[in-house]
Amino acid sequence: MNIEMIREAQARLEGHVRRTPLLNSPFLDEIAGRRVWVKAECLQHTGSFKFRGGWSALSGMAPDLRARGVIAFSSGNHAQGVALAAARHGARAIILMPSDAPKMKIDNTRTLGAEVVLYDRATEDRDEICARLTAEHGLTLIKPFDDPMVIAGQGTCGLEIAEQAAAEGISQADILVCCGGGGFASGIALALEANAPKLRVRTAEPEGFDDMARSLASGTIERNSRMSGSLCDAILTPQPGDLTFPILSRLAGPGLAVSEDEALQAMAFAFSRLKLVAEPGGAVALAAALFHADEIEGEDVIVTISGGNVDAGMFHMALERFGA
Repeated sequence: MNIEMIREAQARLEGHVRRTPLLNSPFLDEIAGRRVWVKAECLQHTGSFKFRGGWSALSGMAPDLRARGVIAFSSGNHAQGVALAAARHGARAIILMPSDAPKMKIDNTRTLGAEVVLYDRATEDRDEICARLTAEHGLTLIKPFDDPMVIAGQGTCGLEIAEQAAAEGISQADILVCCGGGGFASGIALALEANAPKLRVRTAEPEGFDDMARSLASGTIERNSRMSGSLCDAILTPQPGDLTFPILSRLAGPGLAVSEDEALQAMAFAFSRLKLVAEPGGAVALAAALFHADEIEGEDVIVTISGGNVDAGMFHMALERFGA
């Protein structure tokens, strides 16, 4: 992985991806005790940053491989990103999704044109199902985070952050990134290393599923003991990626972890103060900025809201419990 791959992805994404805004609210600044800048990737196509990686992978694929179709596995956001990118390239897409994924994400993936195959993550082997379908149909696997072309696509968000931070006069700050396997965070970290080296990526995760934070602290890949039981379904992964962990080990600061209540409260604040809809996993970076201010350095902090694909019931719960 290198900056040239990210710049090449940016050229392929031009005209196809949204340049999402960097937003600020004095109310959030007051809570955090510093200026909080929100990179609103919940406004990206399909409601999350994952469209960047999906388009990068499909657009960078050899035409003959793309014509055979692609396969991906995801609880929802990567599924939708790949589904839309495949549809716009006229390519077949099969997406493996856990049967307990949010219904809205399953329905959206089907609506975007993908063939959805559901599996029980407690009793079935996702990798075995994926391998069988790949062999049967001659498909190309697009991994959710441990894929160079996907990381390159996610890194285009980092190029935007570097430009937008400079326009606001921000030269040094922590950049808090919602993190599952680390594709988003590692892509942004590589982009910032080249274009804004004083902006430091820090990962944000839910408590109990903070494998990246623990891995960064220990210097070796740590695995989560369980794979369910958090509202932050979008960023639950078994462990950091083999490609992403070395990048973040070299470039990222200490990881952060937030509670579910903090994530829900951040969702409510994002809506009431910025008019943004965030899902729990997409709000953990904002939660870290607001409620873990003593663990952050500098007068400014930039956070990603990485996704907004939340079921109505979950969103209502956040507003009912913490809404203004």
